Formats: sequence, C-alpha cells, structure tokens
Amino acid sequence: MALSAETESYIYRALRTASGAAAHFVALGFTIFVAVLAWPGSSLFSWHPVLMSLAFFLMTEALLVFSPESSLLRSLSRKGRARCHWVLQLLSLLCALLGLGLVILHKEQLGKAHLATRHGQTGLLAVLWAGLQCSGGVGLLYPKLLPRWPLAKLKLYHATSGLVGYLLGSTSLLLGMCSLWFTATVTGGAWYLAVLCPVLTSLVIMNQVSNAYLYRKRIQP
Repeated sequence: MALSAETESYIYRALRTASGAAAHFVALGFTIFVAVLAWPGSSLFSWHPVLMSLAFFLMTEALLVFSPESSLLRSLSRKGRARCHWVLQLLSLLCALLGLGLVILHKEQLGKAHLATRHGQTGLLAVLWAGLQCSGGVGLLYPKLLPRWPLAKLKLYHATSGLVGYLLGSTSLLLGMCSLWFTATVTGGAWYLAVLCPVLTSLVIMNQVSNAYLYRKRIQP
C-alpha cells in the first residue's frame, strides 16, 4: 500500500534530522580522532592536522546553523543564526590560516619544497576560497554596501560558493589522509572509516544547505 503524502513527508524529515545529527557527531569525532592521533604540541607539524580538522568541524557547524532540522541554534532568530554562522566561519578561517602558516614554517625548517603535493595545492586553494567567502559574507551582513545587488541573488551566490568551498576543504582532507604521515599512523579499517567522515558530511551538507535555501524561499512572502 502506498504511503500517504503526510507519512512520506514525516519520514523524509526524520531521515534528514538523523543525517544532520550524524554529521554533527562525525565532524566532532573526526576532529577528536585527529587530535589524539597528532598529539598537538608533540612537534611543530602536529598542530597542522589538528587545526585543519578543527577548521573542518567549525565550517560544518557554520553551514548546519541554517538547517531547519539539524541546526543546534533553531531557537535563535534568523539574524542571530546569521551572526553565529559568520563567527563560526571566521574562526574556521583563522584555524586554517594558522594551520597553513605552521606547516609552511615546518617545511622551511626541514628545507622541503612548498605546494609539492595535491594535498598542499588543494589546501591552499581551499583556504583562499574560504577567505573570499568570508569577505563575501560581509555583503550579506551589511547589504547596504552592495545596493545594486538583489539580496536574494547574493544569498544564492553565497550559499553556492560556500558549498564549493566546503567540498574543496573536504577534498584537501581526503588527500591529506593519503599522505605518508597519515597512512603510516592509520591503517586497515580505521583508515577507511576516517576517509568516510568528510565524504559523509559533504553529502549531508549539500543536501541540508540546498534544502535550507529552498525552505527559506517557501516561507518568505
């Protein structure tokens, strides 16, 4: 027997809520896992994976802020969530910049070449993209700075660009898990589970952010 439209809608919302909760736990669990693995402070390089995974977690939380089902800040107003989103994104960018700076210093000390791997190249691109994305967010916080641009289009461009930036960051993480340091430390099934973390969160983020935009379009007059 076919399910009613109301039942299908309930199941869909329940699945989205469950997937959003999974993204929260996976992003946090992955960050803790990398922190335990790298043991920050044990070496200069140890701070790089920790800060980058923390940037990944903060970016995940920043994007989930607007999810109708998965946001941890649903009680806040739209303006309040926008402020929290901007703060989380800024903290994510600061962590990424610090992580990038420390790995550059580490390579300088060892006399190694910079941007010699796909991981490094993609990581630099992701950090630069995040910087541009945060700059673009200022136009949404203060729309009077861009009076000739319709606010609805700015939000669409910003959301789309944010998804691209998140996918770049996730790709950089995946490439980092193919590095000599990570593969020498994490082997077997644990490596595959670690790889699944950014893959899972990316799928959830793409679905949740696109749905949040459509949801906002429906409720706006």
